[in-house]
Amino acid sequence: MAATAVPTLVLIGHGMVGQRFLEALADRGVTRRSRVVVLCEEPRPAYDRVRLTSYFSGRTPEDLSLTDPGFMARHGIELHLGDPATAIDRAARTVTARSGLVIPYDTLVLATGSYPFVPPVPGADSTGCFVYRTVEDLLAIEEYAKNSRTGTVVGGGLLGLEAAGALKGLGLRTHIVEFQPRLMAVQVDEGGGSALRRTVEEMGLSVHTGVGGKEVVTGADGAVRAMELSDGSRVETDLVIFSAGVRPRDQLARDCGLTVGERGGIGVDERCRTSDPAVYAIGECALAVDGRVYGLVAPGYEMAETAAAAIAAGRSTPTASGAPAFTGADTSTKLKLLGVDVASFGDAHGATPGCLDVVYADSRSGVYKKLVVGADGALLGGVLVGDAEAYGLLRPLTGSVPPVAPEQLVLPAGTGAPAALGPAALPDDAVICNCHNVTKGTLRAAVSEHSCTTVPEVKKCTKAGTGCGSCVKALTTLVNDELTAGGVTVDQGLCGCFPHTRAELYEIVRTRRLTSYAALLDGHGREEARGGDGCETCKPTVGSIIASLAPTVGADGHVLDGEQSALQDTNDHFLANLQRNGSYSVVPRIPGGEITPEKLIVIGEVARDFGLYTKITGGQRIDLFGARVDQLPRIWARLVDAGFESGHAYGKALRTVKSCVGQTWCRYGVQDSVRMAIGLELRYRGLRSPHKLKSAVSGCARECAEARGKDFGVIATSNGWNLYVGGNGGADPRHADLLAQDLSDAELIRLIDRFLMFYIRTADRLERTSAWLERIEGGLDHVRDVVVHDSLGLCDELEALMAAHVTAYRDEWADTLADPERLARFVSFVNAPDAPDPAVRFVPERDQIKPDLRLLAGPTLPVRTASDSRARTLEGTAAR
Repeated sequence: MAATAVPTLVLIGHGMVGQRFLEALADRGVTRRSRVVVLCEEPRPAYDRVRLTSYFSGRTPEDLSLTDPGFMARHGIELHLGDPATAIDRAARTVTARSGLVIPYDTLVLATGSYPFVPPVPGADSTGCFVYRTVEDLLAIEEYAKNSRTGTVVGGGLLGLEAAGALKGLGLRTHIVEFQPRLMAVQVDEGGGSALRRTVEEMGLSVHTGVGGKEVVTGADGAVRAMELSDGSRVETDLVIFSAGVRPRDQLARDCGLTVGERGGIGVDERCRTSDPAVYAIGECALAVDGRVYGLVAPGYEMAETAAAAIAAGRSTPTASGAPAFTGADTSTKLKLLGVDVASFGDAHGATPGCLDVVYADSRSGVYKKLVVGADGALLGGVLVGDAEAYGLLRPLTGSVPPVAPEQLVLPAGTGAPAALGPAALPDDAVICNCHNVTKGTLRAAVSEHSCTTVPEVKKCTKAGTGCGSCVKALTTLVNDELTAGGVTVDQGLCGCFPHTRAELYEIVRTRRLTSYAALLDGHGREEARGGDGCETCKPTVGSIIASLAPTVGADGHVLDGEQSALQDTNDHFLANLQRNGSYSVVPRIPGGEITPEKLIVIGEVARDFGLYTKITGGQRIDLFGARVDQLPRIWARLVDAGFESGHAYGKALRTVKSCVGQTWCRYGVQDSVRMAIGLELRYRGLRSPHKLKSAVSGCARECAEARGKDFGVIATSNGWNLYVGGNGGADPRHADLLAQDLSDAELIRLIDRFLMFYIRTADRLERTSAWLERIEGGLDHVRDVVVHDSLGLCDELEALMAAHVTAYRDEWADTLADPERLARFVSFVNAPDAPDPAVRFVPERDQIKPDLRLLAGPTLPVRTASDSRARTLEGTAAR
């Protein structure tokens, strides 16, 4: 067939790689001179499959979209949703869609992605069996899980752990079945797999490794009831998700006679051309020239750029000098799975002859770090589990000799002299953004040659930081360093309203004794912001500053009074944490985790009478979930009458001071940890700070209260107390540093007073003590000089600020209950104060309640099962 007057390019598949290809075409002007047609199997445009599981954290399918609503129209691209290709006629150069549409092409690009592999297990197509690949899969799983108690995931790789996290988030008891001897066997070694397994099991998930699924057992209704494993054991389960890897969707290519690899994948050359020069293949469906099929998004993006460049150059000159070529890719990856950071890069398994391993392992905190080093000292690769903060710096150093000893690169802060290594130490050819293959030199050029002056401008210019996001921290540092080197003053202001940092605003409020946000904005804001309403960044920040300084500057410290009420974050508006379905949680303070039977009975009665979900937390408190906003005053009235007060779970303030039982009960204890924990919690309750504060007191060196994972932690010694500061658990764990040792009670409290007030005075907005301690100039040594040795002469002032807080403390909920004006805000509808919110509904689960997510899921969609997926592979069509 002769070429059409206006060249037509047909793209089959519109996933992440397909969308990136369209953007690359538009950047090169191809869309201006060609007709571009896209056939997409799914009912929605390209979305972020990497963050698919975030749907269960509240993100909508629309939030996951990668397609600018105006992109297709702006570039004249014809997008056919829900209409996949069914046949390719290479002789006639046409593509036929399921709707019967026949499109002639001059150039054809296959971005058909992959399909989930479902092992040939008897019963795998039963009701209750699913795959985990698309938004529709997630919606179907969510719907089926409403009537399930236990779920099993077959596959312990990247997607398998994502799926397990989803089931756990849906409230199901979850099993993971992995045929390999460890989780994530491709990415991590035995040590990393062990650390990951310990962490996963501590979350309450059951892990079965070294076994496979033998049979899915069903009931009389044909629905899943159990799974028989290859070792003869049996897992009772109501739902099964198969996530045992993917296979290239290459059936269309096979049917039209294109060359396909022996184990699948459409064969391509270094320009991503198939055996037919008019047909290209990119992403997971392509078999690259190095004989590999790449299942990560970064190589797919690189292939998209390569194909777009070749098409833009024209088929007559596809190998022009300097044109991109794809001959293989870096498979380094960093992900957060079940809340655990996992990363691997380079020769992660140490396959290079003569290489050596440098390993740091802390099984207590679930951290494992291994660097593989060559005989010449070059960094060859590594594995990071539990703490992957250094990934953005280590990966670009692969293949070179690091500027510091390898052991310094794996030691966590606080356990030795940390390496003074940052992005500035990297060479210009180091790749900073792996998703879009952007080097440090390119980022620097964006500032020096393309006049970018902000991080968003650099992102738009280079696309760095717009993929997985793991490089944003290094990117920000590089941009600011380059701007500073060029003589440009980097705006360190808190936001568009204030040219000052949070620490500077704190000093302005303190020294000028300002008691209102309006006075601070009008007197010290940017000229264009004065007289305005401020923004959502500075209002809660200033509100926190005024609240923490209220006794000193003479402000009303209650967060619901006057102007203060308009400055608060969402949770502070109702003195409670907003939950997923619009209900709220109630968290009374239980100092040190100690509670009398009488108070325990009151909590139980309140939970029973108001129908609340009850959960004992890791912070030694009891959380009550499911309260409507109009119920909060009645609930708290009963709790306050029983002697409880606000636990401040809703605010950036002290949360808990956890404790073990100490020497009073434990035969190993050397001090009374419970007494000390209660004293500290009562002293610092209600203290507003840049971020939440957590603490713990352990009665001996066995550290049962996990004090070294807290913002300030106390460990008993035979001579007194050791004080540790700057610890952090959660997503970015950090061991606390020893600030002082063998302290008396009075010395300990005095140093904590000083430390907390110095932190509140100098930290940035939403900066935990762990990040603050690493950022502040001089680090721990400087903080020790200030709070222990009084090097700046501030200690009397810091102690006075804390004393004022302790004296002025009043329980926020008790004061609220005594004030009719404050109580008037606790209604679902201002115009109907007695009407409850009908959207806040629940369903039963395990003799308690959980949110009725059917109200949040939107319209009912068809359920897709594992058997549907297997059938689709025969059609050879894709949406990716």
